[in-house]
Amino acid sequence: MSDATTHRAFFGDAEYAFRLTPPLIIELERLTGMGIGGFCQRLFAMDFRHADMLATIRLALIGGGMAHGDADRLVRTYAADHPIMHAYPLAVDILDRLWGGPPAVETDEPKDETQEVAEPQPEAQVEVFDPPADDDHARSLRNGYGA
Repeated sequence: MSDATTHRAFFGDAEYAFRLTPPLIIELERLTGMGIGGFCQRLFAMDFRHADMLATIRLALIGGGMAHGDADRLVRTYAADHPIMHAYPLAVDILDRLWGGPPAVETDEPKDETQEVAEPQPEAQVEVFDPPADDDHARSLRNGYGA
């Protein structure tokens, strides 16, 4: 299983591996009736069918190593009858990982040793504003009741 296109996420009751292998991409294309590029564009633009979003998650669970029946049961239990915005981010993350690979890892080390490090600036002193005590006239003017 390639870590480059495997997405790990909590879904329903535990954390699972999600991966769309080449044969599963072909199956997703067959189910959606479009190529993977067009399907990704449509899903990312929130222009998709509910069944296509569910198929993405189910097939990715299978590609992550889960048995077909278990993947189907998880999707029916934790996605099919739930608000779309619970499952949509997972489908996007699965396809985003397929499309672009793993996210870039940021390090604390500078990328270029010739970069200058900015001198730390002293923190600005913050003055506490203590408003004067309110009187009825000032309060009514501030709230727009009176002139």
